[in-house]
Amino acid sequence: MKKKYIPPILSISAILGVFLIWSVLSYFNAVNPLFVPSPMKLWEAFTIILKEGYKGNPLILHILDSLFRLTAAFLLALVTAVPLGLLSGYSPSIRAIFEPFIEFYRPLPPLAYYTLLVLWLGIGDASKIALLYLGAFAPLYLSALSGVQKIPQHRIQAALSLGATKWRVFSHIIFPSSLPEIFTGIRTSLGFTYTTLVAAEMVAATSGLGWMVLDASKFLRSDIIIVGIFIMSILAISIDACVRLSEKKLLPWKGKE
Repeated sequence: MKKKYIPPILSISAILGVFLIWSVLSYFNAVNPLFVPSPMKLWEAFTIILKEGYKGNPLILHILDSLFRLTAAFLLALVTAVPLGLLSGYSPSIRAIFEPFIEFYRPLPPLAYYTLLVLWLGIGDASKIALLYLGAFAPLYLSALSGVQKIPQHRIQAALSLGATKWRVFSHIIFPSSLPEIFTGIRTSLGFTYTTLVAAEMVAATSGLGWMVLDASKFLRSDIIIVGIFIMSILAISIDACVRLSEKKLLPWKGKE
């Protein structure tokens, strides 16, 4: 057996082993089904909400609402944080202007200032998108900044000495050389933004996967809670896989230098 097949086989075996132990414990009532329902019970709950929805809304609507908030906020952060991070890495003056504000809010837990956003923007999508935007902005900014700072200065000086304009240096050297760091920041930012999304929906929302899980907890519907967690996890894994695939296509040289 080729070595490259061993890790996937081990991963699949570990997952199947956990499900087997879970099923055996559930079959012999070794765990309270109120708190840890059996895999069969979870499948039944999933098929019910898939057919009938949850609290009057289809399951796909909850998923799309969550994805809309995540996508809108992340794209806004991507088109603002990355250019600003690149410029800050290239120009100490620009960095000196913006960095104090970013460093001020970056360490704060997002839910700490979410109450202010709700007061200003209401409990609708606007406050959630604003919160997710702030959560996504800092990691993207820092990754772009770090990417520029890691570029060898002699590479830039060589291009300038050969007559390249600052714009050509920026577009042909700085931006391409920063892409590996930027993609790392994208993955980090997406993960942080996704967890913030779920927390925001649990605090103030009327739809979304986070809201569905919180609402189900009020009625001790552990089956719905765990199904919601599985759906959120599958979505997160799928999003990260898409980013990694894009990185592999756009940066074929990464790891081969």
